Order: sequence, then structure tokens, then C-alpha cells
Amino acid sequence: MPTSRPNILWISTHDINPHLGCYTGIWPGAEQASTPRLDALAADGLLFEQAFAAAPVCGPSRSAIITGCFPPAIGTMHMRTRATPPPEVRLLPEYFRAAGYWTGNTAFTDFQVDVPEPMYDELGDHTHWRLRDDPEQPFFMAFHSLITHESQIYLSDEEFAARTPDAQRVQKADVPPYHPDTEVYRTSWRRYLELISQMDHWVGTILDQLEEDGLADNTIVVFWSDHGLGMPRGKRWATELGFREPLIVRWPERIAPGSTYAEPVALMDLAPTMLAMCGLDVPGHMHGEVILGPDGRVQGRSEYVVSARDRMGEAEDTSRSIRDRRFRYTRHLHPDRSPMGHTEYPDNLWTWKELRRLFAQEAQQQLAFGEPPSILTDLQRSIVAASKRAPEELYDVRNDPHEEHNLAGLPGYADVQERLDSALDTWLAEVGDLGTRPERDLLARWRPDGRRPRAAEPEVDNRDGLVALTGTTDGSTIGWTTDPPTADRRRWQLYTAPFTPSAPIWVKTWRLGHEPSADVPIAAPAR
Repeated sequence: MPTSRPNILWISTHDINPHLGCYTGIWPGAEQASTPRLDALAADGLLFEQAFAAAPVCGPSRSAIITGCFPPAIGTMHMRTRATPPPEVRLLPEYFRAAGYWTGNTAFTDFQVDVPEPMYDELGDHTHWRLRDDPEQPFFMAFHSLITHESQIYLSDEEFAARTPDAQRVQKADVPPYHPDTEVYRTSWRRYLELISQMDHWVGTILDQLEEDGLADNTIVVFWSDHGLGMPRGKRWATELGFREPLIVRWPERIAPGSTYAEPVALMDLAPTMLAMCGLDVPGHMHGEVILGPDGRVQGRSEYVVSARDRMGEAEDTSRSIRDRRFRYTRHLHPDRSPMGHTEYPDNLWTWKELRRLFAQEAQQQLAFGEPPSILTDLQRSIVAASKRAPEELYDVRNDPHEEHNLAGLPGYADVQERLDSALDTWLAEVGDLGTRPERDLLARWRPDGRRPRAAEPEVDNRDGLVALTGTTDGSTIGWTTDPPTADRRRWQLYTAPFTPSAPIWVKTWRLGHEPSADVPIAAPAR
């Protein structure tokens, strides 16, 4: 068994539910996907049967994953925003870099905050663990793919074929009951599954490289997606389809091959879990919980996972949702608003257009001809309803995986609803919920004069060449570099302790939600 600190390899994708072959029998329709590489990864590691995003859209969800914090509690819940989290909040790579890890991330950093430059040794599409100067240095490397992003479903036939050269083609995809069985949706579902197949091939290339480099045995591999599929009732909806995700972890000789875990977990748990698995301290402010320890064994966590839906572009809405092993309870703070309010970007996608077209056709059927609506089912119609929805929803997801039957208000489920309602209130009271406050009030607090404040320059104590740096802005991160401000590219090091530079350096302070400070030059010590 390896004794050195393990490497961390994150492989993430966009906009999918657990439509992977390894989730057959766990998630409806999973058997339609051709995912041999991810199936093999699950067979070699641990498959979480019920993992949930903190939000049904990328920025807020990824902010939770990278900070370990609930988005409405730290201000990152609205899509899009540039939040100012509380000063204790840090991005996960900072903890690993401070602990001596090499940190790398491909270009995608959609975390709802600007990323301080000392977070990563390498950042960009070129990034790979092979860029480390010291091959023995442990790494935290994150690969993010846009292969399955919703935008890819809607390409022209020629573009789609060019983007999916390695995909297993799907002749016919089953359309679930919440979508109308039209050619638009049949094509969309077929393409969605083929994009997953292409993404699986991409995952395999990364895992092959890990094997080629002899690193697989001492690397924790984590595969996850950020939220649900990019069609109506998935991405942007406070539903099981919006929140439910695949999550697979492999750690040879620590995690037994073929393991499964059926209790609910949160993707927000990944940040504290990665630190714990590597023997690093877990900050007390994180809302996520440790689900795997340094021995690779599953830790007991609380029985609930809480998720949230807030503003999506120009569509302002607020929903809070809680899940236990069997039930999902959701509370809509604005039940008078349409669940499919106008949002410019997705309203131009053909699945959105098709649902609105059919809804409008039904309106003509009813209003112009006096006929009862019959084009959509009640379930499909509820997705696009022009206004008014149930203020509370309760579903027995175990027996009703498509959330077709709302049990809220039924006497036989009153105790379940009361229990989940109370647990949701308790959670929100403990962590806080800025999503119930007007966004302009938050912006006024974060930017009192209409602009982001600037982090103060670090204080420098330079005694006989030993440089000690102190940040005076609460929550600040300090970096230093030997690259002058005129350099085309500057490589920043994370400051962790006093040191003696061998050349002139420049130091700088960052704070999430602030403009970085100006550079402070420090001369090299006299020889």
C-alpha cells in the first residue's frame, strides 16, 4: 500500500444525470448509455447511488464543490454573479498548494468568484500533471470537459458528427414521461446519450495516461457532473432531474472494488472529503461533510442533502429542496411564477422552443375551439405552466423516480412533509440563506461605492533578507513571483511562510470578491 500522500485527479463533465451504464437499475434510462470506461472505473472503486448538486446550474454548483460551502450561505447562488464570500471561505486548491501539492486545472473555472492567481501552478487547456517540475510531487489536477454541455445537443448534424467521432451511436432513445415524445425530443435524447458516450471515451484517455505514468495506484480518481441534463425540467429546475448526479471514486488498495453507497451525499462534500482523504485538516466553516476518510472508508454523514435554485440569468426565482434516502421535499418561495420563466439563452434551444410551441398549440385548442387540452400530459404541462404552481412539492423518489405524483398536502404523508420541512428550516437557520434577501442589497454591501473594493497591499517585514508577509485584508491570500509586471506571463507562488528570495520578487494580495492589490517590489538580498 502506498505510504506517500496520494494524488488527486478530478474528472468532471457538464449537464448530465447518472445516465451511465454502471447506474443501471439505480437511475431510470441509465442502461441506454454506452460508458465502458466509467463502468470500469466504478467496478474498480466506489459508486455513490444518490449524489446531489447544491444547485441545478453550473456556476453555483461548482462554487459549492470548490469551496465546500452552500451557495446561498456565501452569496454564490445567483447565476451569473461575482460574489464576495465571507473571509474564511477559500478555494480548495489553495489548501492543497499550501500543503506542498502541485495544483492544475484546465481552463474552466466557473466558480462565481474570480480565481486568485496563486491558486494553481498551471491553469489552462494545456494543463496536465506531466507539467510538474518534480515528478515525485503529489498533485491535485482537475480536468473539466464541455463535451456533454447542453449546447452540444443543439449543433447542426455536421457539427455534431464532427464533435462525436468516438461515440457509440444510438438508434433510438426512450423519451421519459416528463418530455413529449416528438421528433425534437427523440433527437435530443439520442444526442444526449451519444455525447455521454463521447465523454466516456475522453475519460478513458485520461485514465490511460495515468496508467502509462505509473500513477494509478497512488491517485484518488473522482468523476462527477455538476447538475442535471440540459433540457426542460433538468438544468435550472429544483427537481430530482436538476440535482441528481453521478459520483464515482477510485482509490486502489483503500476502496474495495465494486463498492456502492446508497445514502444521500452532496457534491459539496467533495472539498472536505478530499482534504480528509489526504490527511489534511478540514476547515470548520465548510458546510460539506467528510464522506471518506484517510483509510478510504465511508464516514457516516447526516441523513439530508439540501439544494437550492435561485436567479437564473434574468429569471428571478427562489426554491429550496431537501432530500433524504427516499423523499424529496421542495419549497417554492414564489409559487406565482412560471417554473419555465423566460431566460434568453435556453429559450433559444430547440427543446425549450418545442415545449413552448406545444403549450401554445394547446392554448389555441382550448381557447379558440373550446376543446380540453390534449397535446401535453399534465406532467409535461406543469413544466411550462404560464403561472402558478404548487408552493410545496413532495415526491417518493424511490417509487416515483420521475416525480409524477406530488404528495404534498396528502394526509398519509403529513409526517414526512413535516419532518422534511423542519429539517430544511433547521439547515437554513444554521448555515444562513442570503437568497431570501434582495440581490441589490447584497451588491450594495459587497460594493458600497458601486465598485469592488481593492485588497490592501501585504505588509512586508524584510530582516536580513528573510521576507515575512502579512495580509491586512481579512481573508486575503498572498502570492509572490520573480516575473516582473512587464512579463507576458507571470507565475505566482503561494506564500505560506517566511523565506529568503534569491532574486528580486513582487508580492501581491488577493481576496475573493475584491480587486487584487498593487504589486509590491522586494529587492534581492545583498550578497
